[in-house]
Amino acid sequence: MVFSVSTGKEVALKTKMALLGIKEVDLEEKFIRSSGKGGQKVNKSSTCVYLKHKPTGIEVKCQKERSQCLNRFLARRILVNKIESLVLGKKAEEQRKIEKIRRQKRKRSKRAKEKMLRYKKMRSEKKNLRKSPI
Repeated sequence: MVFSVSTGKEVALKTKMALLGIKEVDLEEKFIRSSGKGGQKVNKSSTCVYLKHKPTGIEVKCQKERSQCLNRFLARRILVNKIESLVLGKKAEEQRKIEKIRRQKRKRSKRAKEKMLRYKKMRSEKKNLRKSPI
């Protein structure tokens, strides 16, 4: 598939799609009349691109540019990013939990420990002043 973008961007998109296991066969592509800014050109031609990834059911609509070719590329890029966040989102959540536990178990720095002990001492002194004399 050839888009009207630089070959570097096109290759990057194809490699990302291959890494995530997205095939062109799994994509359902439709072209719809765009709406909004762009004048007669937009009103007469079907430049809006609708993509649906059949296995995941993720749908994307793109009408950012006036050319259909560019919108096809952008729609694929948006779809790939959505699928990537879906796949990596689960991994990122697990990584966040592990990182949180690691931070909790980590030893306090000397400065933080001194600050905490200072606060504890002030608190205990305040409580001792509240006590009634025997």
